[in-house]
Amino acid sequence: MLELPEEVRPLLKRPLGQLFPNVAAAIERLRQLHPSRLIAVGDVVTADLLEAGLRPDVAVVDMKVMRLPVDEKTKRAVEAFEATVVRVKNQAGSITPELREALEAAKPPLKIVVEGEEDLATLPAVLSAPLGSAVVYGQPGEGLVLVEVTEPKRREFEMLLKQFKTSR
Repeated sequence: MLELPEEVRPLLKRPLGQLFPNVAAAIERLRQLHPSRLIAVGDVVTADLLEAGLRPDVAVVDMKVMRLPVDEKTKRAVEAFEATVVRVKNQAGSITPELREALEAAKPPLKIVVEGEEDLATLPAVLSAPLGSAVVYGQPGEGLVLVEVTEPKRREFEMLLKQFKTSR
């Protein structure tokens, strides 16, 4: 298991891709991109994409927003997303092997339901996604972040993960 050390937290507070202050702008950019795979990390992001008519290939959800249960509208949207469901455990501030494996083995459409938190799922999502994919996640209080999966972006994410602590 990988655990987020205190000194790395500030690096993850900043957007790891292009920040869009509103959903409409992010949706417009996604429509222009035509990503090879669309991965949504977070319940609200997943619901926003579905509402805009964009169906994620992979959605990583935990039925929480800012550690509180999602609202009914978001819950209904996520539950209505028809996909193979894989359930994994992942504690806050960590990335478990089962979360990584679920992302690496993803066969769309897939909904990964996390017991615990999906707060760091963006990192393994980018590393396991095919080149040309797009990973979208929420930046609390700021908007949506779109990460275009390229070799340089993968190297950046690998360097971040190397700073995590390994535990069992």
